[in-house]
Amino acid sequence: MQSCLGIYIQDNLIKYAKISKEHNNFKVEAYGVKFYDKDIEKTIEQIVKETYSYQVPISINIGKEKYTYANIFNLLKPQDLEKSIDTEFEFFCNNTNKNKNTIEFRKLKAPSLEDRDKIRVIYTYIDKANIVERMQLLDNYRVNSIYPVATIIPNINKSIIQDNCIVVNIEQETEITTIVNGKIYSVDKIEIGMKNILRPIIEKESSIKRAYEICKNTTVYTKSGQNLKIEGNEYLDEIITTLFEIIEKVKDNIVKNGIDINSIYITGMGLIINNIDLLFQESFIDKKCEILVPYFIEKTNVKINIKDYIEVNSAIALAMQGLDQKNQETNFSGKGQGLEKIWNRLNSDISFGKAKGANKKPKLTFKEIVHSELDFADKILFRVLTALLLIVILYVAASEILAGKINEKITEAETVVNESRKEIAKITNMDTLIKARTNEYQNMIDTIDESNSQISENYSSKNAIPNLLNKIMYNIPTGVQLLSIENTTGKNITITAQAEKYDQLGYFKAALEEEGILTNITTTRGVKQNDLINITITGELPY
Repeated sequence: MQSCLGIYIQDNLIKYAKISKEHNNFKVEAYGVKFYDKDIEKTIEQIVKETYSYQVPISINIGKEKYTYANIFNLLKPQDLEKSIDTEFEFFCNNTNKNKNTIEFRKLKAPSLEDRDKIRVIYTYIDKANIVERMQLLDNYRVNSIYPVATIIPNINKSIIQDNCIVVNIEQETEITTIVNGKIYSVDKIEIGMKNILRPIIEKESSIKRAYEICKNTTVYTKSGQNLKIEGNEYLDEIITTLFEIIEKVKDNIVKNGIDINSIYITGMGLIINNIDLLFQESFIDKKCEILVPYFIEKTNVKINIKDYIEVNSAIALAMQGLDQKNQETNFSGKGQGLEKIWNRLNSDISFGKAKGANKKPKLTFKEIVHSELDFADKILFRVLTALLLIVILYVAASEILAGKINEKITEAETVVNESRKEIAKITNMDTLIKARTNEYQNMIDTIDESNSQISENYSSKNAIPNLLNKIMYNIPTGVQLLSIENTTGKNITITAQAEKYDQLGYFKAALEEEGILTNITTTRGVKQNDLINITITGELPY
């Protein structure tokens, strides 16, 4: 089982999440938020200790990164395309008076919406000094990846981020990641964020932890819910004002990019404020606004507090990306640049020993050795070393090419899997709809059958009594008198009759049975009064 610790560092606050992965299934092993004043390294050490991550790879966020864009002709050969992309960034550095040698950059590609023959390249760049500074904080641990969070935060739930949408990551500042057809199209930064909410609270409470808890216990209300507003939060008006400022900036960004957005997903520290998604939904009536939740979190599991998880979404995204060996486009840790490192090593000083003063040895590089005069033994040794070096270079080159091909195939496989999942979801929805309609139709059939039965019963009983009387009239023996005929309940009939002789009443009962006038006939014992014998006959109508 693979594990990775994601650490998201901000001013006076660190979010962390330890994620394990087994057969493409992710699990959150530990997560939380830590506050610090000055000693950030001690806080990081505490996190590593509490999560048992001394030997676990760590993925951290880069800070102060910036973005720029370029449209590149797409019909070039792959190697020419990469050169053109790098050259375009050099032009950008020259035009903006930036020293390219002091800048580290990464790039993402997306289809251009303006020209089908071009691709849009998103450059994310940062001063190398900032990378070194961030790496020094975790110098004693296994840092294997450094990412700008805005480029990886959509990956925590790729299944819902397929159409044109934006991810609004409200941390100390707000980052807006625009996604078109499942690919990142732009990243924009808004200076307004949670720092504008926390700062005035910290000034009064003298504690970032206290300010954080106040925001976490704050509930914002939409216009329709203003009557539910609870008094007592003195910072509520300021919080809502800042959130509306962020919303207006998001609106301006959507207009500026000119892309028709269908959905807005909210994430970051801003999620500690309750009902923030409802506030966005009220401001974007024509768009779906919801909180970005990691896809592997079970929303229906009552044992899991979803709010605590989404509070550290940025750290979860870093840990998941640290476990993803195929998508390393925006990794600033230097991974995947083996050939460049070898070349730099060849041009470094490879002399042995140290000397001072006049005996100080000159710098000795591989290039100088090639151009120097060598004796026979040195030539043999040099040839052996050259052969080994070529083997190493070829091995590294082949490894990187193979890794690239594997990543391409994995990406293709994931695309197929995602499409299959979409089709399965459609089929599942159709199956659910069919079952619902089947139940509905069955209920209608049952109702119709019940009505038909009732109608048949009513029809059959409509003429039952007249038919009964008509049959009795033709089959009653001479000397038998009917005192009463009563339809007690349903098909039950009670007849009271009298006669001078028992056999006359017996003939009458027999006639009722033989002619099928009544069924299940029973009689009472005859009672003789005034020379007449009375009996009661009960039975059921035969329909």
